[in-house]
Amino acid sequence: MVARIKEDQHTEFKSSFGDAAIETLSAFANTKGGKVYIGVDNRGAPVKGFALGAETLQKWVNEVKVKTQPSIIPDIDVKQVSGVTIGILSVKEFPVKPVAFKGRYFKRINNSNHQLSLAEIATMHMRSFNASWDSYIDPERTTDALSLKKVNQFINRCNADKQSIITDDPLMVLHKFELIKNTQITNAAYLMFAGMDVFQATIELGRFSTPTSIKDGITLRTDLFGEVELVLDFIRKHINKSYTISGDPEREERWQYPLPAIREIVINMIVHRDYMDYGDSSVKIYDDHIEFFNPGRLPDNITVEQLLSDDYSSQARNKRIAATFKEAKFIEKYGSGIKRIREGFRDYGLTAPKFGNFQHGFRVIVSAASITSEGANEGVNEGANEGANEGVATLTELIARSPGKRLPYYSEQLNVPRKTVERWLKILRENNSIEFKGPSKTGGYWIVEK
Repeated sequence: MVARIKEDQHTEFKSSFGDAAIETLSAFANTKGGKVYIGVDNRGAPVKGFALGAETLQKWVNEVKVKTQPSIIPDIDVKQVSGVTIGILSVKEFPVKPVAFKGRYFKRINNSNHQLSLAEIATMHMRSFNASWDSYIDPERTTDALSLKKVNQFINRCNADKQSIITDDPLMVLHKFELIKNTQITNAAYLMFAGMDVFQATIELGRFSTPTSIKDGITLRTDLFGEVELVLDFIRKHINKSYTISGDPEREERWQYPLPAIREIVINMIVHRDYMDYGDSSVKIYDDHIEFFNPGRLPDNITVEQLLSDDYSSQARNKRIAATFKEAKFIEKYGSGIKRIREGFRDYGLTAPKFGNFQHGFRVIVSAASITSEGANEGVNEGANEGANEGVATLTELIARSPGKRLPYYSEQLNVPRKTVERWLKILRENNSIEFKGPSKTGGYWIVEK
């Protein structure tokens, strides 16, 4: 056998050379590179009777070159395995992606190949040139489609509290921010400064009494900067606010949710949306929680767990939009938004928001439930890290809303691996915060009433 090697994101075993091997090489070239071992079975053992001819390897290389576009030329090597000589074809990540095999495009995920969608093909190609969709020219519109008044509002925001201020006229500013190229506007410029409705930026807002009963709703199609405040206005209109009477002349107000964290969610939703996707963003407000949905899933190389542990490198889907929002002080620091959202809810005494890929996009669910309202956090914090505390609190809130369910259900709802949920359940059982009721195969978890 090929010692200590298994099929994974960078390794594939093939009993013989053919189109399947070339497909895998193209998938490796579109991802992080890899090796295809020819002449071994799926366990890595040499195939009986396999033999390499004098020109076999060169014929393989030529066939790979002909059937891929742009052409990839794999490195070749041979290896002796239990007396059998096998061939090894390897490629590195290709600089100009995606690479096609017979007109189709693939990427490598774990130990299998997945065909790319049209949107993934476009995104991969743009990233090859360190570009993003929003930096490309909008072929259908000119500067006449922009509101110079909105550009001036952006300039005023940039100049606030600055010693070195922007003094250029609006069009020159857009040139310097690379939002206009020659005489043409970019997709980013149109989305952020359009004078008319922007159907590509549609956000559906709704106040629901039940999942099927809506009490109020509006549809936004304005520019991205304007959408931030309009979404926040709608949220403030439909969430609760209480007042605390203290010794001070003014009453202290407390919103149902921490507004700075909600603002951060809204900005992230608008800045990182996939504007090439056909779907709309949405905000659904219920009595005890809010759901934010955005077209565009997390990148394949970032998991939800990495997002929650801050163990990832930030990747802006819309580089021009993100840079412009940062210049206008809507964004403080790239990649820190999720952390500030979690900290905002924790400091407010509310359970942690739930983040996860959902259908063709990304969803954030925030709850008005208190961290201590279910009696779950007492004793949990001892010896536990911040991420575990947030996970335990979120799981507790979910059990309270959906009692009687089992581990697979909670894992799916939280979009968290089963082993992680199992660890959180153990903490809650040891803390006597939950109990399992019913038979082992059909029962479920319930909050312990205290």
